Amino acid sequence: MVDQRPGYMSPGFRTPGERVHQKNSRAAVVRRRKVVAVLALVLIAAIAVVTAFWWPGFARPEPEPLPDVTVTAAPPTPTADAEPLPEGATDFVSAMPDSALALVRGEPAENAEWVEGAGAVEAWDVPYTDGSDGGEQVALTAGQWVDADEAAEAHTAILDSVAEPTVEGDVTVGGETVGPYAVSPGEAAGTSVVTWRNDTAVFQATGPDQLVQDFYETFPM
Repeated sequence: MVDQRPGYMSPGFRTPGERVHQKNSRAAVVRRRKVVAVLALVLIAAIAVVTAFWWPGFARPEPEPLPDVTVTAAPPTPTADAEPLPEGATDFVSAMPDSALALVRGEPAENAEWVEGAGAVEAWDVPYTDGSDGGEQVALTAGQWVDADEAAEAHTAILDSVAEPTVEGDVTVGGETVGPYAVSPGEAAGTSVVTWRNDTAVFQATGPDQLVQDFYETFPM
């Protein structure tokens, strides 16, 4: 039975005003919690941004590697003039360039050994020097044969007359192999001999190790 006494309220009973007050209180608590959560997220985001930019290496992209820069030195240029070709020079000897690297062509002289002993149609000793007394020099011998087969046979014999090659390879012109080349130790310390064939022509250059190899790489025949 419910007590009907004036002013009596049964346990658990709430007046409309109290119920409204409770709802408002709960709503205020929820709003405060939401505000606190939002503020916390903002604070975390701010800390992350600051850390990313100020903490060494944190969240920063790796810098792009700098491109390799290759500095190519200017090719050496001669400081002397080439010797004039002999009167009535053949097309073969006239094809010998005026210079190679910083070396200039000296006066060509006929080489009888390759003509009489190796069957060359013509052969020449052509010195290349820096133009100074006692300066750098490469001694070149060049010969021309009737055909590639005779030139190949002569090349083998000429190569057999020097020390065993330490480097061998192919001579290519326009991507086509036209003969072999070989680098052999020279008779004097610190010198090398490069022997190569270009179709019907055979060449042999002797000089200081690196110089004569660079000479071969530069020589256009």
